[in-house]
Amino acid sequence: MYKARCHLILEVKINREIRDYTESMFFGLSLRQFIFSLCACGVAVGLYFFIRPHVGMETVSWMCILGAAPFAVLGFIKYHGMTAEQFIRAWIKSEFLLPKHLTFEPTNIYYEVLKGSIESRKKEAMKRHD
Repeated sequence: MYKARCHLILEVKINREIRDYTESMFFGLSLRQFIFSLCACGVAVGLYFFIRPHVGMETVSWMCILGAAPFAVLGFIKYHGMTAEQFIRAWIKSEFLLPKHLTFEPTNIYYEVLKGSIESRKKEAMKRHD
């Protein structure tokens, strides 16, 4: 009697950085990417039916691409670990809501620490010369 031996090899893929993990929900996309993809498709279809009676087909196709591109980009872009919305929010906050005029005022920390000692030596030197 022949006994078949079966060896199962389990392989678990783990991201090097745990914060880079995204769960695939629909068609290999995360929920966020899927929602923005649907928005991009909706904008393209809406532009197609709105613009088609007024201009030629080639122009309509380019307008659909240009209208859908921002939504498609927003779903997939990440900058310094922030999603597009987080980055836009941080940029608006830093540029418009909390504008700052930065000035550079150098300080000599060594002099600040030893200021008392330096001034007392100067006074002693002045008393000697008088």
